[in-house]
Order: sequence, then C-alpha cells, then structure tokens
Amino acid sequence: MTTLLRVLHLETNPQESERIEELLTDGGLACAVRRVETRGTFTAALNEDQTDLILAEFSMPECGEGAALEWARRLAHDVPFIFVSASATETACIEQMQRGATDCIPKNGLGRLVPSVRRVLREREAQVARKHAEEALVQTEMQLRQLQKLEAVGRLAGGLAHDFNNLLTIIMGHSQVLLNEMGAEHPLRNRVEEMRNAGDRARVLIRQLLAFSRKQPSGAKVQSLNATLSNIETMLRRLIGADIQLTLRLSMDALKINADPALVEQIVMNLVVNARDAMPTGGKLTIETASAKLDHEPRYHVNPIPPGEYVRLSVSDTGCGISSEVQEQIFKPFFTTKEEGKGTGLGLSTVLGIVTGSGGGLDVISESGMGTRFDIYLPRVAGEIEVPPEENLLLQLTEGHETILLVEDEEDVRTLIRDELRKLGYCVVEARNGVEACLVATPHIGKLKLLLTDIVMPGMSGTELAGHLRVIKPELKLLFISGCADDVGIEANDPATAYLQKPFTPDALASSVRELLNVKPTNRINVRQQPEAIEQLGSVERF
Repeated sequence: MTTLLRVLHLETNPQESERIEELLTDGGLACAVRRVETRGTFTAALNEDQTDLILAEFSMPECGEGAALEWARRLAHDVPFIFVSASATETACIEQMQRGATDCIPKNGLGRLVPSVRRVLREREAQVARKHAEEALVQTEMQLRQLQKLEAVGRLAGGLAHDFNNLLTIIMGHSQVLLNEMGAEHPLRNRVEEMRNAGDRARVLIRQLLAFSRKQPSGAKVQSLNATLSNIETMLRRLIGADIQLTLRLSMDALKINADPALVEQIVMNLVVNARDAMPTGGKLTIETASAKLDHEPRYHVNPIPPGEYVRLSVSDTGCGISSEVQEQIFKPFFTTKEEGKGTGLGLSTVLGIVTGSGGGLDVISESGMGTRFDIYLPRVAGEIEVPPEENLLLQLTEGHETILLVEDEEDVRTLIRDELRKLGYCVVEARNGVEACLVATPHIGKLKLLLTDIVMPGMSGTELAGHLRVIKPELKLLFISGCADDVGIEANDPATAYLQKPFTPDALASSVRELLNVKPTNRINVRQQPEAIEQLGSVERF
C-alpha cells in the first residue's frame, strides 16, 4: 500500500486546494490535502504533528506577509514548507527562502510544483537517513565503549584472580593446618572453620567473576540442577534484599543436566537481578525446577529443539512486567530499559547465549503490570553426577619420600606448600622462579621425581620450565598450579602431568601429589645419556 503524502494547505480558495491535489496526484504523488483558512486552524493542525508537507499562500486575512512560515518554523520546524502564492514578488520569495522556506512557487507556474515536491521528499529522505546513520553511529560508539569497559573488567578480573587466589591459598591452607592440629573440642575450632568456609566462598565468587568476564573456560559436566541452586540460595537472598520474598520450589526428581555450573549460576543471577529491579518496592520471587516433556518449541532458541525429556527452570516475579514491544528486543545485546549507568543490556543476551549453547531454549510470559516468568528448558541427561576434583580426592596414604622440585614465586604460598610436604616425608627442593629452578635442579636431577610449579612466573613460565626439564628427564612428573584457569597450557593426554587450581588445601595438594607420583612411568631416559643431560642442565642460565 502506497503511503499517502499528508499535505497541510493554508488557502482560502477551495478550488486552489483541489487543483493542487489533482496536480500532485497526476504527478504520481499520492496525497491527502487538508485545507485550512485561519491562523487558529493552521496552528492547531501543526500541533497534531500529522503533516509531511506545508503549502501556504503568502498573504491572507489575519496573516501578515510570510507570517505562516514563522508559525510553521516554531511548531513544525522540520516539515518542508513551500509558498504557493499569486502575490509574492521575486524579492519577497528570495527573502522568505532565506528565512527557511523550502521553495516559493507562483500560482501561474504550478508546473514546478511536482518537481519541487519530489526534490523536497528526496532531501527529506536523505536527511532522515543521515539522522538514522548518526543515531546508529552514536549507538555503535556507546556499544564500543561498553565493550571496552567489559574488556577492561575481564583483564582486571584475570589479573586479580591470580593474586587473589594466591591469598586464598594461604588463608585456606593455614586454616586447614590449624584444623588438623586442633582437637574436636578446641574452643577456637568453630572460628577457624568459619575462616576456612569464608575462603571457600571467596573462591566461588572469584570463579563466578571469571566466568562472567569469560576468563574461565567452560567446564560442562553432569550436575544436579537442584544442588546448584541450593548452593547459591544464600547469595541470592543477599542479592535481592529483605523486601523481596524468595521461594525455591525444587523438584523431588533428580534433575540432571550437562552444563557448566558457573554458567548455570550466571543464568540464575542475571534473571534474579532483573526481577529485583522490576520490584523496587518489594514483591515475591519464585524459582522452580521440574521435569518437562517438551511438546512445543520454545520461542527463543537457535538450533531446532527436538521433543523429549527436558529440565525446566522457571524464574518468576510479581514486578512491573514487560510489554510486548519490549519483549521483542530484550535478548538483543546492549538493549536495556534501565537508566544510563544502571544496566549494560547484556544480561538477558548472556542468558540466551548460555541456554542455547547448552542445547536449550526459553519462553517468556509477561504483561505490563502483571509480573514476568522465564521458563528455561535444558536437555535432561541420565549420566552420573560428576564430583568436582577437589571433592573427590582420596585424603589417605598421602605420605611419601620422593624428591620434589617446588617452584613458586609467591613466598608465603611456597613456604606453606614446602612445610606441608616435608611433614609428609617428602624431600622438597625449592626455587623462586624458573631460572633458579634450573640451577638448583642440577645436583638433584637423578633422584628428582616431580616438578611442582606455578604457571605464571616472571622470566620463565612453569610450562617453559617443564619443557626444559623434560628434555633432561623425560619421565619427570609434572604438577602445575595456578590462580587463573586460562593460564593452563599443558598436555591434556599426558598421564604424568596434572593441574591443580588455586586456591587449594594442603590435603588436596597432598592427594594430587601422591596420585601423580603413583602413576607408572611410560617413557624412561637412557641412563647412559644422563651425564650429558645433566651437563646441559648446568648451562641452562642462558634461559
């Protein structure tokens, strides 16, 4: 359907308006001409903001010469204005065009009207296009600044994580040492346990921060959705405040999904934050889980979602709701209805990305003033729940007598590890960095069984150090430790190599060391080559 050109014509003679409408129509410009005769009806029509083109007589009763242009500039300054007059002189026309009139056409020369209007429309289309382009440029610049902020947050999170996890290793490590030495009835035992538990909560917060900034690699595994939600319930209650009532309705079924627990937590956190902001004066927030036999395709998805057994995670609130117009845009990156500085517009787009990346989809049920409900569907799996490595360690038979080269640039962490391993009977040779480690390894290379090294160190990284020592002694066991998971650059399929994420407890470290030392070597160096190898190690200062 052709859009009608809405023309407002200030003219006392109805035949003139009919004539102009006929000229425009014959010229291929579908239009609807509205004729007005007085100043009052003219300004009222301008206030209605339903005009695409203004045509006006130059001089009329109640109107001074050119007065219509002044009214139009004040009430509809962006609408094209053309004088169509029998009384305007050439000098007056030039003067009015200098004041802002688009054109000035005499009534005896109306053959110019259609070309003039077409030119006006082209110029207006170009002007609108420029305006849209400028708005898009401003939006793009805002998005770029937002991305730069997020990138800076990511870099900051990655840098802080390494140092912070070193501190947590010391806190959690010494807490565990104290607990091991305290009796069950010691009056300070509860306080030390609280200190250790606080360190563990801080470890989880760091993991969530790294996951949010994408500095933590995805670790999808079979997990209980109910258990994941229960683990963060306390955090959620602190997040929403006392004026919002939180209810968890968790299914009695074992709802197992294959996803990264940190990303599942991020989904819930983002939805809960949005729900909180939708209830500024308080309300009710409900989180539900249930098994679902999916017989429809969720509205928001990327890949086709086949019917079958799914787990449904629902987050509903009694807040202000979402209008249908806003619902069309809520998952677009950088779209937000919050005030500037109050939201990035990335929360729901992140939720959609995580859900669809896990093979699921979601529905949104909401109306303005009626609250909102998000239904997330994730494929249900039947595998065994994977226990995190730090919870699945065998904490017995960790004593030993082997020689271990410990390399850690953080002195307090190195001292803690050294003392705890020596308690267990190990011979520990320590170094502050990779170059020093190459030097101190020389007299011990024959009996050295394990390299326990941090990955990020000044000068030479732990992986570089391991590469040098493995040339000398291929059967050397390697245990890497680090405060940032994206530091890992180790051989994944090497049974003689392991990785332990900071922060960890001395018990977890001892179990990892013993487990790795118990692995039977598969590649032994020729004994006759050892003297030459040791000689090469003595010149390792060049590294």
